Amino acid sequence: MPLSEHEQRMLDQIEQALYAEDPKFAHAVRSTNPQVHYKRRIVKAALGFVLGVCALMTGLILNAGTVTIAVSVTGFLLMVVCCVWALTSWKRMTGVGAEAAAAGGGDSGDSGGGRQARRRDRSRSGFMDRMEERWRRRTEGE
Repeated sequence: MPLSEHEQRMLDQIEQALYAEDPKFAHAVRSTNPQVHYKRRIVKAALGFVLGVCALMTGLILNAGTVTIAVSVTGFLLMVVCCVWALTSWKRMTGVGAEAAAAGGGDSGDSGGGRQARRRDRSRSGFMDRMEERWRRRTEGE
């Protein structure tokens, strides 16, 4: 929904006031791209993964008993955590999975939007979901 002329003028005035008050902050906010943040997180996760591999290998090389196991397990856990961190950052950066979260959120009622959601999900639904949909249509008298 586009802004009205009055709202657009107000927004321009607020933006000009922000530039006049704190130009460094305004420039930083305007030039910041969220993808840059997520790329940084992916690079940090990759470095953490490499550090985890090094810890795992160090634990395998050591012959100190329980210390070996602790270092190896710590390295493995670091690798897993960094993989999850990188994957979630990648999903947020590319928007993968956002449409699934939007389609599944808050549609518990059977209001007018429910039919559209059911039509949208019909291609992905399983056998039991199709049977439940048919039963619902029979009982509603459609």
